[in-house]
Amino acid sequence: MPSELRSVDVEERIRSSFAKQGLMATLGASLGAVAPGKVEIILIPGPAVSQQHGFVHAGAVSAIADSAAGYAGLSLMPPGRGVLTTEFKINLVAPAIGDRIIARGEVVKSGRTLTLAQAKVFAQSGGQEKLVALLTATLMAIEGQEGVSD
Repeated sequence: MPSELRSVDVEERIRSSFAKQGLMATLGASLGAVAPGKVEIILIPGPAVSQQHGFVHAGAVSAIADSAAGYAGLSLMPPGRGVLTTEFKINLVAPAIGDRIIARGEVVKSGRTLTLAQAKVFAQSGGQEKLVALLTATLMAIEGQEGVSD
């Protein structure tokens, strides 16, 4: 791993950027594990993020999945370069209901200009995890930016 992408520096960079995300704060999402190429975002279900049937709204699920994939991509970018989501597709495969909703973003292929990332979203309840969504995203590198822009 290049010296500019040391794990400690990557985690500090991602946590600093995440702290500036208004939407994540509004949703009540928090940052979990961070490593080069991998980022976890956790959402605790509640009335503010639910839909009419009591499940976590697809918009909230999509938002944490997009951010997890974006931050995974950012974690592999050199200093001074950020990422911008240019496209994503999400498959919602089960209702998002549980004690915690966890989006785990991971880089599939990191490039100088384009990066492909995925996020798997799980509903966690009673120590068990169930896949509820799968997102695939294309991220564009942007110069002179330190964070994720969506």
